[in-house]
Amino acid sequence: MRKSMKPTVTHDHLLALVPADPAWKVDWAEIWSLWPELAILDTCPQDPIHHAEGDVGKHTRMVVEALVADPDWQGLPIVDRANLFWAAVLHDVGKPAVTKHQDDGRVSSRGHSRIGASIARELLWHAGSPFAWREDLCGIIAHHQLPFWLIERPDPIRMDIETSWRCRTDHLYLHAKADALGRTCEDQQAILENISLAALTFQEADCWARRFAFANDESRVAYFELEDRDPHYAAHEAFPCTVTVMSGLPGAGKDTWITKHRPEHPVVSLDLIRDELGVSATDNQGQVIQAAHERAREHMRAGRDFVWNATNVTRQNRSKILRLLRDYGARIELIYVEVSPDRLLRQNRSRPDAVPDAAIDHLSKKLEPPQIWEAHKVTWT
Repeated sequence: MRKSMKPTVTHDHLLALVPADPAWKVDWAEIWSLWPELAILDTCPQDPIHHAEGDVGKHTRMVVEALVADPDWQGLPIVDRANLFWAAVLHDVGKPAVTKHQDDGRVSSRGHSRIGASIARELLWHAGSPFAWREDLCGIIAHHQLPFWLIERPDPIRMDIETSWRCRTDHLYLHAKADALGRTCEDQQAILENISLAALTFQEADCWARRFAFANDESRVAYFELEDRDPHYAAHEAFPCTVTVMSGLPGAGKDTWITKHRPEHPVVSLDLIRDELGVSATDNQGQVIQAAHERAREHMRAGRDFVWNATNVTRQNRSKILRLLRDYGARIELIYVEVSPDRLLRQNRSRPDAVPDAAIDHLSKKLEPPQIWEAHKVTWT
């Protein structure tokens, strides 16, 4: 984790670097000096078939220049312009971590969108960027390639609907257009046509610049679970209990939130169960998870509201408990707690069971805050 009481990069600084009328000039020297994660792009190769222009750094600059020259981007409110500008700057920041030279001479960078979103999230967390603004930007990065091939998928409308809950589709379109223009390749025109067709499918699915409107919360949660679900189906909502699922890095303040907002609820806490069983956080957790799941089942069989308290900082980890709760028909409220990096370290060190800084650093790099489609209600605090 970057340890600096006075971060060299602040959100205000990022906003000040967004080009403005009348020159729309990009200060590349200043931008490229912000983070070493940008400088390394200049030495990261790309496949010459898709990127004859050269390395990732050159491509990134071309994409940003194409975006800034777009009248549609220039006409956006400053907050949206800044969001898309920094999404363009950081959209391929994950490539150095996954770029490989293939035996046939090609260069691949599979998975760079997801890795790039994680890197951008950590950089912007340390810069103090607002949570919602940051997550909108990370959504663009995580899905920035989707408009290139969306129209070729067997069910583009379903992907339209899901994407509309992960990022703004009109912003995704603007980024994709700049991404296509900011490269040298023989199929550039075909890519641009695919992007335009993707925009039409977003509009056809009624999720252009807005999330698709499900009939209710259960309809949305079920749609993201089941591949053959009708998006217009109005699901019946009758829940035997409500389970509050906590999410957040160690020391973020989950226990404090529970004490303040759910004082009357029983709590299934993995930390407490570990203490009861004498299992350390580095031991095999099978016994702990089994005991926690059984306690959760007892509460749900009794129709009792309760709290599930664990870090749950990745979607994969959350999915295990969410699946169990869904099997019992519970209404799920996801609560994500986040504080600044410096405050997180202070709060963690003041706990009797403080987690090593290195462990928090590891978790912060994997962090995937809950998305609004994951549960019936998601609160970011």
